[in-house]
Amino acid sequence: MRVPVNAMSILPSWLDPEVILTSLGPYLLPGLCLIIFAECGLMIGFFLPGDSLLFTAGLFVAQGFIDYPLWVVCALLTVCAFVGNMCGYWIGTKVGPALFSRPDSRLFKQEYVDKTHEFFDKYGPRAIVLARFVPIVRTFITAIAGVGRMDPRKYFVYSAIGGVLWATGVTVLGYFLGQIPFVHENIELMLIVIVLISVIPIAIEFLRARKERKAEVSEPAN
Repeated sequence: MRVPVNAMSILPSWLDPEVILTSLGPYLLPGLCLIIFAECGLMIGFFLPGDSLLFTAGLFVAQGFIDYPLWVVCALLTVCAFVGNMCGYWIGTKVGPALFSRPDSRLFKQEYVDKTHEFFDKYGPRAIVLARFVPIVRTFITAIAGVGRMDPRKYFVYSAIGGVLWATGVTVLGYFLGQIPFVHENIELMLIVIVLISVIPIAIEFLRARKERKAEVSEPAN
């Protein structure tokens, strides 16, 4: 079954998840796995719409365009996300400092690294899970964890949790919502909703941190 690509896409074609996936043809699933791996570990896929690609992949499974069981697709994508994080951590331990000190280029911006550093410092180990839902940050935080020599065992655990919540969670969401006619007919709107949903964990952490700061300020001095 061929899934029609929206003619009135609000995204440029090279960022439209439907265009990206359909252009992969018979190599759709291997290509998607490679994209997820690159975005999570190679620091070259930070501009790719990972959340939207996962959601659209789930929708494609529901429509029969991806001819594999949902559990197979979720398992492969989750493994690729996890292995990508391992690769990013290794890059951080080996060449991170030299890489992050390079001047700005057309694609690489120091502000990306600074933003990710602040995110990691603010949320600690939880940042590995939360960063999965934050574009750009999820790409660079793996290497920054390696640069900071985060405890490997703790890093692996948080990476696994984040990989399941992100790769499996978003794909499953796309699968079940993709069976609803309204969703299928309004994919652009659904992709915007996915972006909004992806910032919910960050909003929760922000409110929690704000509440903790207020509690500290209100405590009487000893």
